[in-house]
Amino acid sequence: MSLFNPYIGRVSQYAEDLRRKGRKVREITCPDSVDDILRGLPVRVGPGAGTDLILRGDTFAELGNPEVGSASFILWTDDPSLVKSGRITVIGPDIPESEGASLPFGQVITVAGGRLSGDKHEVIEQTQFISDQIEGYMLKSMSRQMWGRISKDAAGKGFNFETLGRALMAIFKSSIPEIEAAEILFVTTSKGDLRPLQEMGEQIREISKNMSKDIWKSKGYDIECFSPFECSSCPDSAVCDEIKEMVNVHKKTKGNGKTEAEP
Repeated sequence: MSLFNPYIGRVSQYAEDLRRKGRKVREITCPDSVDDILRGLPVRVGPGAGTDLILRGDTFAELGNPEVGSASFILWTDDPSLVKSGRITVIGPDIPESEGASLPFGQVITVAGGRLSGDKHEVIEQTQFISDQIEGYMLKSMSRQMWGRISKDAAGKGFNFETLGRALMAIFKSSIPEIEAAEILFVTTSKGDLRPLQEMGEQIREISKNMSKDIWKSKGYDIECFSPFECSSCPDSAVCDEIKEMVNVHKKTKGNGKTEAEP
């Protein structure tokens, strides 16, 4: 699958451009196995790990408030050679040095695996929105914006962008075994620096939307999915829920070796 490959190169060039402009850049290299990625993290990671609402008074730092700007998207490829496995790049202030700050926030996750194909696209897209899976980290908004908060308690334990990056890598690799390599970019410099990422994000969302539509069509359903992560506002949500239930029943039926009845 090569649809996102050109954007992988563009993101790398974007990071290099910021480096040349004198932005503070830090690179961390993480191990490949999930166990090793998680070893030594200061917070819990996994379903239910982040169960608390982080109120403003409990917030150490805020990321991507609409007033300061945000940009986020995910890229995937079946060519692992395009991804620097385990690399986390942080451009701009890190969390421990940002107490009380509201930082602009850019996040780009790139994953690769020789067995990744179009049928994994929607799973990959949904996995980036980690909900309650990281202790001390809360996402307030998950569509075109990536608006999050880090709690004072998590910051006191040493939560930084290496923590967040490693947690995300572990979640992706645990959720999608076909992923062989993962790389993450965080940007917290300025709203202006985020504009190129925002422009890329718009293009990538359009590609993703068309891919999702094609996937549904290949299954025999022609629906327009406007926002797969804000289902409550989608006019097709009831139809979509029904289709998902039918697909689940179909999978269970096939697993039991029974013949599915025609609708």
